Amino acid sequence: MNIKETELPGIGRKYQLEARNGDQLVIIVHDDGRREMYHFDQQDQEESISMVTLDDDEARAVAAIVGGLIYKPKALETVNVALDDLMIEWYKVEPHAACVGKSIGEIKVRETTGATIIAILEKDKKIINPGPDVVLSAHTTLVVAGERQHIKLLKPWLLSGSE
Repeated sequence: MNIKETELPGIGRKYQLEARNGDQLVIIVHDDGRREMYHFDQQDQEESISMVTLDDDEARAVAAIVGGLIYKPKALETVNVALDDLMIEWYKVEPHAACVGKSIGEIKVRETTGATIIAILEKDKKIINPGPDVVLSAHTTLVVAGERQHIKLLKPWLLSGSE
């Protein structure tokens, strides 16, 4: 995907994205938090097909949906996202993992691996920014963040309790 960023003095920033299929999307992030999204016709790059305006809360909710924090398709269970040195990855806790039944604080994820659990997703609930008292369950999906080497240490630590 090709993304072009442009400063709009006194307005905010403009992001132009061209998807692999040729679709064009322009997102304008206004300094007041408002977002405008424009979808352009592949045949006529000057003609907007649709436009949506979102306030800050709406934009963040859409970002969570599109980014996979609310629902992640089954085919993408091991997909990770890289943002410079930061990796965000989904990890499903196996039933026989050493971390099952233990709290985040008890297993010392951050202290031991450097990775951070930023969300816990279960069928009937989601916990964003879970505290150290949250107990991990089998089949729970963890959304974790850290540098590549941190994420690499995390999986064996959750599974066996050792690096």
